[in-house]
Amino acid sequence: MKLESYWLDTVSAFTKGEQGHASGQYDVAIVGGGFTGLSAAIALSKQGLSVVLLEAGRVVGEASGRNGGQCNAGLAHDYGSLAQRIGAKKAGAFYHSYMAAVDTVAEMVEEEEIDCDFTRHGRLKLAAKPAHYDKLARAHERLVSEVDPNVVLLSEGQVRDEVGSERFYGGLLQTTSAQMHIGKFGLGLADAAVKYGAKLYESAAVTGIAPIFADRYQVTSSRGTVIADKVLLATGSSAKGPFSYFRRRLVSVGSFIIVTEPLAPELLARLLVKRRGYVTSKNIGNYFRVTPDNRLLFGGRARFAMSNPRSDEKSGHILQASMAQVFPALSKVRIDYCWGGLVDMTADRLPRAGQYKGMYYSLGYSGHGVQMSTHMGQVMAQVIMGNETVNPWRDLDWAPVPGHFGKPWFLPFVGAYYRFQDLIH
Repeated sequence: MKLESYWLDTVSAFTKGEQGHASGQYDVAIVGGGFTGLSAAIALSKQGLSVVLLEAGRVVGEASGRNGGQCNAGLAHDYGSLAQRIGAKKAGAFYHSYMAAVDTVAEMVEEEEIDCDFTRHGRLKLAAKPAHYDKLARAHERLVSEVDPNVVLLSEGQVRDEVGSERFYGGLLQTTSAQMHIGKFGLGLADAAVKYGAKLYESAAVTGIAPIFADRYQVTSSRGTVIADKVLLATGSSAKGPFSYFRRRLVSVGSFIIVTEPLAPELLARLLVKRRGYVTSKNIGNYFRVTPDNRLLFGGRARFAMSNPRSDEKSGHILQASMAQVFPALSKVRIDYCWGGLVDMTADRLPRAGQYKGMYYSLGYSGHGVQMSTHMGQVMAQVIMGNETVNPWRDLDWAPVPGHFGKPWFLPFVGAYYRFQDLIH
């Protein structure tokens, strides 16, 4: 069992990064080589701006390359609850932003001819309890009438026709959601950014950002220093570097994934006929999908803990047991991959994007980042070019999380709370 991302282990290495020291003057310096940074680098370079991107590790080596490979329409919230809290107009606009984000990914895959096994088979939220189905039915009624006519409610029998498990009581299908090989997608974005003229530096951890003359910035990294007119922060919470403002506002939660050995096609045909993306309805639930080479990827917040090799392995055993409960036929299959990653959560699970001390940022995708990070890279390129109105999150307040200074000491208590909620509801 490899303690590394299946997506990163099954993609060619990025070979077009810059060699030597980072130096020179640029129109825009981007900090972070995930989907946000790479997408922005493409959009800005296509407009003729000079762009340098500094990544602490390898491109798409963190959250962008360590997730479940689902590209989902819809919010991280129950739409009705969010509409009640912030108003239907604003909640609807946010929902439509996520729908547009999936379209952005599809368009970039096509325009840049990225071979990443992109398919649009939909995402099915599975009711783990009968009462959960009733809640999904109410959500479906409101979604269809207000924001998304493409959502379909499936009965218990319909779900069992396509999911080979007896543990679910119906489901809510978002038909416009997609899946892809996110390692191949990330490599395709990086190659496209270089094609359009961006300079990409890997192993270039940013250690300082300082304003200098004429509203420019000096960005210092472990591979050298560059000067830029504008800076885009696309780093996540980033445990290191000059990003304490964001660390206080983002809570990094571990999410863990296992991937099985290749499975027989006839077995997969019994278990997951439609090969969609799947997620269960519990607070501490699971998500799963079939990979392009016929493995089952199965993930979730197995433990409310940070990701490291020991923690990942412990979580892998928990996930393997959960997978066997859902699919008893897989109880004895070999697990080939197990890894973890950090999900950067905001307190309200809505992204944040805007400016701080003159620098631009887009962060906090809260577990729905594949599509939104890619989309926001394109959006922030337009913002940098002067069109601030395209940013759907521009008016959101962003207070620090009380008592949080970077290390989420409270995660075990949060985990206990959500486990209790799953027991009683």
